[in-house]
Amino acid sequence: MGRSVLVVGGGGREHALCLALSKSTSISNIHTTPGNAGTVRFGLNHNVSASDIEGLVRLARELGIDFVVVGPEAPLCDGLSDKLISFGIPCFGPQQLHAELEGSKLFAKKAMNAAGVPTAEYDLIDSSSDINKILDSRSDEPWVIKRDVLAGGKGVVVTSDRNEAREFILQSIDTDGHVLLERFLPGEEASMLVVMDQSGYVCLPPSQDHKRAFNGDKGPNTGGMGAYCPAPVVTQEIHSRVTERIVGPMYDYLSSMTIPYRGVLYVGLMIDEQGDPYVVEFNVRFGDPECQVTLPLIESDVGELLYSAATDTLSLTNWTFKNLHSLTVVLASEGYPQSAIKGRSIQGAEHALDTPETWVSHAGTVVNESGILVSSGGRVLSVTSVAQSLQEARDLSYQRIQQISLEGSHHRTDIGHRAL
Repeated sequence: MGRSVLVVGGGGREHALCLALSKSTSISNIHTTPGNAGTVRFGLNHNVSASDIEGLVRLARELGIDFVVVGPEAPLCDGLSDKLISFGIPCFGPQQLHAELEGSKLFAKKAMNAAGVPTAEYDLIDSSSDINKILDSRSDEPWVIKRDVLAGGKGVVVTSDRNEAREFILQSIDTDGHVLLERFLPGEEASMLVVMDQSGYVCLPPSQDHKRAFNGDKGPNTGGMGAYCPAPVVTQEIHSRVTERIVGPMYDYLSSMTIPYRGVLYVGLMIDEQGDPYVVEFNVRFGDPECQVTLPLIESDVGELLYSAATDTLSLTNWTFKNLHSLTVVLASEGYPQSAIKGRSIQGAEHALDTPETWVSHAGTVVNESGILVSSGGRVLSVTSVAQSLQEARDLSYQRIQQISLEGSHHRTDIGHRAL
């Protein structure tokens, strides 16, 4: 008998996790909560919100779940992992202490400095600070201002407009009490997902996300409009630097704490012109859409790997990766990211149209009372392709997205442009 797993969340990342787990010989039952119109294909969706910690624990116990995989960050910051572990249920996702690496930018900065990890210098600004003086001290570059709370990937402003900077700082102090102003780091961004537990860590292939809403990296920040993997900006030499200067020291620092880090650490990187990596941010879960491009390149049994990290046996597993390229394009609702229009019907997203090379992951989707697939969120679907070359993967994804119709929807047509 295989294991029963509960996947917490309802986005494209969770669909990608369910898809990978469905191919695992070690998994027999997949439960998702709350899931979406796509995850139901892999097992059962349950109607427990990802923010209902007590409800999630109760569900896991009632179902006799062998381990839980947590998609979003908020339940981890609220202590879901701790609660599950107290009932003897292994969890892929760090406990509350470590989840602060994403929950608080200030906590993360202090951890990076303690571990000796390269990152941007910063100032902490509160109501007693001389805002003009601090802005003047960094006026020769764009101001990078970060809220010290979970903000769904939208708590950062990078601007050369002094009024905009000042307004965002004052707003943030008003709501959060303080805000961080960082030194601007020029370079190219990339992401490294690192699976870790008490016994060791494994770096997954590096990827590159596209956070801005529109082509040419224009428009407001989003949760992510597409990604590809592997990212050629992370050469073998740079990969070694990331491991030696960032991942290794951070793993040692986290291991020195009272409880081990079990789950995935998302390392948001900036690679400068000299090829030196700096940490922009840490997240304590798989990125979305990075998850969609990274998991398909894992050759090994994903169910076994996630369970091993949840039970401190990661060092006993064998990780192998496919020598292929993957690319994901996100389809978003009209009005996203400001105010997405929901409830519109979707055609062409049927699983029957998927191929082994190209498939659709659901995110903001639901089947309404009339049995029609409709949009229920900002990011609605993502199309992922895997191929021998990045160009081929890109072509396949864009061919498939043309088959999908959702009134007013938009997607970027330049995903992967930096690599191509």
